[in-house]
Amino acid sequence: MRKHNIIIFVVSLVLLSCQETKQTEKETTVKKEVLPSWNDSKSKSDIIGFVQKVTDSSSPLFVPVIDRIATFDNDGTLWTEQPFYFQLAYAFDEANQMIKQNPEMKNDPIFEALANGDMETIMSSGKEGVGKILMVTHTGIYTDQYYGKVSKWMETAKYPKSGKAYSEMIFQPMLEVIDYLKDNNFSVFIVSGGSSDFMRPWAENVYGIPKNNIIGTTLQLEYVLNDSNSPKLRILPEIGFLDDKEGKPMAIHQYIGRKPIAAFGNSDGDLQMLQWTDSNSYPSLKVYVHHTDGDREWKYDRDARMGKLDKGLDEALAKNWTVIDMAQDWKIIYPYELKEE
Repeated sequence: MRKHNIIIFVVSLVLLSCQETKQTEKETTVKKEVLPSWNDSKSKSDIIGFVQKVTDSSSPLFVPVIDRIATFDNDGTLWTEQPFYFQLAYAFDEANQMIKQNPEMKNDPIFEALANGDMETIMSSGKEGVGKILMVTHTGIYTDQYYGKVSKWMETAKYPKSGKAYSEMIFQPMLEVIDYLKDNNFSVFIVSGGSSDFMRPWAENVYGIPKNNIIGTTLQLEYVLNDSNSPKLRILPEIGFLDDKEGKPMAIHQYIGRKPIAAFGNSDGDLQMLQWTDSNSYPSLKVYVHHTDGDREWKYDRDARMGKLDKGLDEALAKNWTVIDMAQDWKIIYPYELKEE
């Protein structure tokens, strides 16, 4: 009898412990703040409200998990893009190293300007001049060599304005959106005008988005066997696919096969992606990041040389899409600010 009472006592303790654990987990869930780096604003409410509606199985707006696709532009949407795209910063640094090893490159006015730090001449040269630098630094090598160069650069290069690593110049509020969507069973993709080969070496660790979910502009490749008879992919100086403007819906169709129900961008280059999302038969969320903070980040839109937001802003306002006011909506901009608080 005594043994029986002991068993009952032990079982009671276990059950009580389980109840307390469940209660603690419930309280933790309730206390967890959604999008903590955001001020209480319309854009924050739009995002949370949308997610709640499409994930509530009792809602007429419910969207099955398999169709919960979210796409994000990268430059200017997930990290800073001024004074020029970070992929260009890599190209400039890499080209300067090449010039040191091959001084004759300075016979070309573009590379002479680069060696002299004359960014105005380079940027005013347009696609031809900038493209020349991109091609010489991004092609003619194997993909694994290129990945290694980009990885090393991301580990060592510093963004001049802050002195921080480029991987630290990402937007903390947008990281929280990505995590919030993933917590609600969204499949998250990057769909960027930047090169997919430039993003894949580091973006998986930085954003938590797998490499196979990173879509960008591509260069032509060729399959070769190297001297040791190992298969390699060599990057050729020819555009394979330009993932910008109308190219973004095409890439989404080809690589994902489903229309997004949520899309995030910051420029006219993202307009077609947001329009494509808006045409979904499911409820959809279209979001623009508006760079309004000249003190903490950069202030630009309609007349910007890079990241121009003009037609997209007009359409967003006309159709009542969500427009994030960076200056008003975000408590902080970058993750490193959390450590400084």
